[in-house]
Amino acid sequence: MSRRVSLPAADDLFRPTAPADGTATAESPSLPETTDASAASTAGSTPSGRVRHDEKMTIYVTADELLDIEHTRLMLRRSHGLAVDRGRLVREAVAIALEDYEKFGDDSVIVQRLVQP
Repeated sequence: MSRRVSLPAADDLFRPTAPADGTATAESPSLPETTDASAASTAGSTPSGRVRHDEKMTIYVTADELLDIEHTRLMLRRSHGLAVDRGRLVREAVAIALEDYEKFGDDSVIVQRLVQP
């Protein structure tokens, strides 16, 4: 018996998980459809919710900011029965800020907070 470990090939690691035509197979469970970017911009900022996200953005927060986010997440669960992860909470907050900016422009909360020293 060989002690050598068999590792998957690159083709196995980087294979597509869904057919090119978008139909689901037994191997690839279907995920909810995302909205078209142009439709989202005309219909207001709506967060994507619980879907597969193709884009990634990394942000850095302080320890206190992270604790505040986690505290809010836990309070949402305790007070409203909402089990959301930190990513969804941040996406919702971004959607609220963008919608406020679209509606109020220079008088929006985001502008007022960003112009403060």
